[in-house]
Amino acid sequence: MLADVRTCDVLFLDIETVPFAPSFDDASPKMQELWDSKSKQFRSDGETAEGVWQRAGIYAEFGKIICISVGIISGDNPVKLRLKSFFGDDEKELLLQFSAMLSKFRPDHEINLCAHNGREFDFPYIARRMIVSGIKVPSILDNSGKKPWEVKLLDTMDLWKFGDYKHFTSLNLLTNILGIPSPKDDIEGSMVASVYWDESDLKRIVTYCEKDVLAVAQVFLALRVEPLIDQENIESVTVFPGT
Repeated sequence: MLADVRTCDVLFLDIETVPFAPSFDDASPKMQELWDSKSKQFRSDGETAEGVWQRAGIYAEFGKIICISVGIISGDNPVKLRLKSFFGDDEKELLLQFSAMLSKFRPDHEINLCAHNGREFDFPYIARRMIVSGIKVPSILDNSGKKPWEVKLLDTMDLWKFGDYKHFTSLNLLTNILGIPSPKDDIEGSMVASVYWDESDLKRIVTYCEKDVLAVAQVFLALRVEPLIDQENIESVTVFPGT
């Protein structure tokens, strides 16, 4: 399957999510009740719903997207990567911008989305948050009724599994064993909520998200045994507010 996909037809993607409110106390009584019920599924003895609130961002019902970064590869000598991010406090606006970008691809250009653990996290999370925001889910994210070969969603974790459905490999581990620079050289996923709500440092989060996109693209190329992208051939067109 991977050999049939042209590298230039792949849009690499990563998202960053946070709890919809900075703390458990900031949630409505009803959402506190619902989070208490939800978090009972994974809380350890002695842990409270309030104490595990930082994990709420993992769930689309209790979180929100603050950044979607994408990247597309061009050229083969050298290989180049162009990055762009949609980010901000207004989730609906960034989702609308992301959806508008997807609509710009020509009907005859069969673009594929690719993320690490995207099938379990990124792709369904985006679709669910679009529904919450009243946005029509783009066809590429809506797999209802599609045949397997019609689904244009790639997952580097699935590709690495080679059919071993019980095997989970983090992006950090995979980049390490493949000799690719780790995207976790500043912050990691568990820190995003604090950086957003406590430090208000969205720029730092966007940079982290784009590093993950680069890592996914590098893993994809490594899985195809193709040359990796040199740092000087990476371009980000992201413009931060106020810069």
